[in-house]
Amino acid sequence: MWRSSLGFSSARRLLSSSPSPSPSTHRSSFYCVATRRPLQSLSGSPSSPSAAAPPPSHPNSSVPANSGVGFIGGADGVRAFASSSSSPATVTAAAAAAAFDVSSLASLRAREAVDVARHYGRCYWELSKARLSLLVVATSGTGFVLGSGSVVDIPGLCWTCGGTMMVAAAANSLNQVFEINNDAKMKRTKQRPLPSGRISVPHAVAWASSAGVVGTALLAYKTNALAAGFAASNLILYAFVYTPLKQIHPVNTWVGAIVGAIPPLLGWVAASGEISLNSMILPAALYFWQIPHFMALAHLCRNDYAAGGFKMLSLGDALGQRTSLVALRNCLYMVPLGYLAYDWGLATGWFCLESTVLTLAISATAFSFYRDRTMQKARRMFHASLLYLPVFMSGLLFHRLLDSHQDLSESHSLKYNELSSSLETPLEENGSSKRKKGLRTQAQPPVAYASYAPFPFLPAPSYAGPH
Repeated sequence: MWRSSLGFSSARRLLSSSPSPSPSTHRSSFYCVATRRPLQSLSGSPSSPSAAAPPPSHPNSSVPANSGVGFIGGADGVRAFASSSSSPATVTAAAAAAAFDVSSLASLRAREAVDVARHYGRCYWELSKARLSLLVVATSGTGFVLGSGSVVDIPGLCWTCGGTMMVAAAANSLNQVFEINNDAKMKRTKQRPLPSGRISVPHAVAWASSAGVVGTALLAYKTNALAAGFAASNLILYAFVYTPLKQIHPVNTWVGAIVGAIPPLLGWVAASGEISLNSMILPAALYFWQIPHFMALAHLCRNDYAAGGFKMLSLGDALGQRTSLVALRNCLYMVPLGYLAYDWGLATGWFCLESTVLTLAISATAFSFYRDRTMQKARRMFHASLLYLPVFMSGLLFHRLLDSHQDLSESHSLKYNELSSSLETPLEENGSSKRKKGLRTQAQPPVAYASYAPFPFLPAPSYAGPH
């Protein structure tokens, strides 16, 4: 018990009280590492403590030949060794001091590693624009669920969301690499990792390239090549077309809207492997929604965008008339989306009603901004746009019709079978009556029935028997 509570000062007293062995007995020794301060070498008899030798001025300095402890210099401190004739208390004290110093050094290095990991993790989070990337993942996941029918492949959904997140992070990181000088001029972005110097440009490029390649390969391997193609094309469109276009022409807002509309289509394709008419409902909503969202943001941050050198529509529209009109027009474009989702068999009639009410609400804020083009009205429309998208996607998921593809194809198949049977019955009756009269009937080409199926607007084929 007393050995475990032995302190460093007690170790020194025990060393000073231990008898000094003869030099000839220095054959086996023990070692300890002292990183803070060296142990004192001792000489003389226990009866004369004043004869203890002071610690050497340098780790490599000599010690008296009759001392029981010597010094060997090291980078982290001084290593002390004593003869095998030292008492067990001396050995225990030195070992405890060595263990304490080694553990403190290990904890210091662990803290440094944690700090480095936290620093770069924070830089990667900001480079990826993680909140924006999570919104992209949400739209892609919604598209995956809508394209899955009644049974949702949960592992496939996770792989799709993971790959989409990595590709979105890569696109946003490359965007900041290309806009490092512009971001340094704007109050809203000058504290990002690249303008603030917290991470180097080659490091950011390596991170973006790795994330983009891994995310695209993940989608190609776990979903299908079409989804991976959408992801790769969207990364190129965002980083290499939309990003430089922001400094050239205000049309960049519409190009960016296309970029935002692709992820839900990517999710649908990852689940179903095909593009259908009702798969365009959510991408259309994303496209039209982004216009009033970014018009409000461009009006609110007009001076900041001007300082950064970005060509937004609001820069040439000091009164905000064109900006507000474009926002209102695209809000009205979203009104029929609820009805189309119902008419195309994607959602129930309740979603049609809810979507119409929701779209009219955001259109009301856009109309208010059009009438009174103030910062307060623009901010209100911006907040309404933030509320619109999650409510729209939630309603679409809640009111979606299960197996809409299968039900539609089965109904078409049923109608075709009924039509074919109705055509075959009179022909069979006519043929049997002619055979009874001894008349020979001409063989009917089977291609007539095959050509009839895709064209329901054509008249039913008729065959005339020989006279």
